[in-house]
Amino acid sequence: MALALDALRHGWPVGIAGQILLPAETAFADGVAAPRMLISAARAVTLKLANQREAAVPEAPVLIRAAEPFDLDTARAVADPALDLAYPMKGPFAAEPITDGESARTAMELARLAGILPAFLVLPGIDEELQEVSAADLAEWKDTRHLRVASRARLPVEAAENAEIVAFRALDDLREHVALVIGTQDGARPPLVRLHSECLTGDILGSLKCDCGPQLNAALRAMAEEAAQGGWGVLLYLRQEGRGIGLVNKLRAYSLQDAGFDTVDANNRLGLPTEARDFPVAARMLELLGVRAIRLMTNNPAKVAALQHVGVEVVERVPHKLPPNPHNARYLETKRDRTGHIL
Repeated sequence: MALALDALRHGWPVGIAGQILLPAETAFADGVAAPRMLISAARAVTLKLANQREAAVPEAPVLIRAAEPFDLDTARAVADPALDLAYPMKGPFAAEPITDGESARTAMELARLAGILPAFLVLPGIDEELQEVSAADLAEWKDTRHLRVASRARLPVEAAENAEIVAFRALDDLREHVALVIGTQDGARPPLVRLHSECLTGDILGSLKCDCGPQLNAALRAMAEEAAQGGWGVLLYLRQEGRGIGLVNKLRAYSLQDAGFDTVDANNRLGLPTEARDFPVAARMLELLGVRAIRLMTNNPAKVAALQHVGVEVVERVPHKLPPNPHNARYLETKRDRTGHIL
C-alpha cells in the first residue's frame, strides 16, 4: 500500500484488478493517451454528463469515454476544477458501465489517501513493472489492529503542566497520530475527549477561515479545568488534514470557496467526500489507552454516531461552540445547515 500511494504521488501507474491506472494530476509520461478515464460521480455531475445523474455518494467512481483519447492535458482539465475556466469546452463524454465496482472504489480511495485528485487515465496496457494493489490490500492496510503505541512521554503544555503525550503508529502508514492525556487517568471515570483532525492552517498559522485553532485551544483549557476538579481529558490529534482529503486538496477547496462555493460543494466539485475522517483509528487509540466510555466534546451528532458505530460508548455530548468571526461565519453556517452541526 505504501508503495502504491508513493507511486501515485510520483505520477506512476498502478495496477488494480488487471487495469492500469495512471493518475491524471501527477502523471508526466510523454505521449500517453487513453480511451477512458475513471473520475468521481460528483466530478461527472460538474461536467454535466447527460447520462450521469447526481449520485448520493459524491466520490463514487464513474467511467467515462470520449470521442478522442484523453491525453494528459485533457485529462487534467477533466480532473481539476481550477482549470474549468481555462478549458470550458470539454467532451462530449459518455458514462460506461463499471464491471468491477470494488476495484474502481479502491482507486478512488487510493487517490484520496495519496492526497491527489481522484481521476485516472485507464490505459490499455504498457510494458513495465507495475505496483499492484487490490481492495483486499486496502482493507488490510486500514485494519486498525496494526495501530500500536509507539512512544509516550510527559509533555507540559500551556494549558496543563500535568500532560502526557502518546504517539501511535501502524506498519506501512506514514501518518503518526498522537493523544494528549491531561490529568490523572481514571478508568472508572469517563474522560472529556476531543477528536481533533490536523489543521495546519488553523492550528499553526492561525487561519480565520475555520474554527480549528480556537477549538483546539478551548478543548485543552476545558480538559485542564476538568483535571483541576479531579477528572481528566484526552485530546486525540488525528493526522487527517482537511477531514481526510489532505492539505493540497483542502487548499484547492479554499480556492473554490473564494469563488463562491460552500465547503460541501467545494469538496464535491473536486470529486472528494465532505467527510473522510477515519473514526476507527480514533476508536483504536482510545482502546489502546484503556478508555471504554467518553464524554465527547463536539457539536456534530454524526461524530457521536460514527464513534458509537465503531464501539466507543459516548455517555455525553459536550457542546463545543465558539463565536464566529467575519471570515468563518459562512463556514459555520454550512456546518449547521448542510452537515448537521448543532450551532
